[in-house]
Amino acid sequence: MRRVLPLAVIGLLAILVIVSDHPFPPPSDPDRESRTAVVALGDSTMSGEGAGNYEPGTDGEDGGNWCHRSRDAEILKAAVEADQRINLACSGANSDKLRNEQLPRLREVAAANRVVGIVVAVGANDDPRFAEILNKCFEAWGKRSDCTSSVAPEWTKRVRRMVPKVENTLSAIRQTMRDSGYLDSSYELVVQSYAAPVSPKMPRSLQNLSGCPLRTSDLEWVVEEAVPELSNGLREAAAKVNARFLDLARAGEGHEACVGGDDPSSEWFTRLAVDWDGLRDQRRSSHALQESFHPNARGHEQIGRCLTEFLASDERDGACVPRLDGSLGLTTEG
Repeated sequence: MRRVLPLAVIGLLAILVIVSDHPFPPPSDPDRESRTAVVALGDSTMSGEGAGNYEPGTDGEDGGNWCHRSRDAEILKAAVEADQRINLACSGANSDKLRNEQLPRLREVAAANRVVGIVVAVGANDDPRFAEILNKCFEAWGKRSDCTSSVAPEWTKRVRRMVPKVENTLSAIRQTMRDSGYLDSSYELVVQSYAAPVSPKMPRSLQNLSGCPLRTSDLEWVVEEAVPELSNGLREAAAKVNARFLDLARAGEGHEACVGGDDPSSEWFTRLAVDWDGLRDQRRSSHALQESFHPNARGHEQIGRCLTEFLASDERDGACVPRLDGSLGLTTEG
């Protein structure tokens, strides 16, 4: 007579089959729950490029690491309720590099600490290649022509190609945290967009190598079309993984590079910045302009303040905009 397995045994076998494809997370530090952390992932806008005061080993000292992780980066200026603020972002990172180089570090951090928040800025170095666009506009200025006519027709397609790559990267972040024993609801995942670093409102006297060598028509396209469209693409990717979204498209209004004229103290972005010593060093010369048109230390401080407000709120979607008192603040209105 055929033996019939007890229902309890059948149930246990079913469980074993299920978990065989979903291994248990690796053992974590027994003190993990007592140490909280907020982690920053992404590219230059998150690493602190342009703010100076870079962590040792991230300023090309070894000839390879140009992550430019600044001690003045926004994540370190944000007043978040956590024991640690850990910056894993790296200047120049795209979606692939974030997944391959930063997620293994995130796994280590998640095992040793209780991660309560992850802030991500990525996408501009994927298909949009925003820095490349600005460089083309710089070159066009030197040739007394415009860059908009050549880059604008392809911009929408570039952003559309970016969206699934960012979505996949955000999904990989979610999976890394699940593999580390976290529920999606046990931490905040925030996707942050990019601010326009320049404005057509800058004085004509600084639309040159002394400040911001860009044509007015190109500046108008960057502010009015390119940056908002990039933000909308990132908002779409964030929604696909149920992440919160912080829009920085208007964050620099009135404080962009060169708008201060003779007094740059009100600007939150670097003007054309040249590392003259680096130009004389073959190992550093290709990075001599790397800091140009990124948030400076003042900009990171302001963005960090807005990020603080956003993390403290329950809003799923917010934006950073300058206030009448000159500071950057959070708004949740459209």
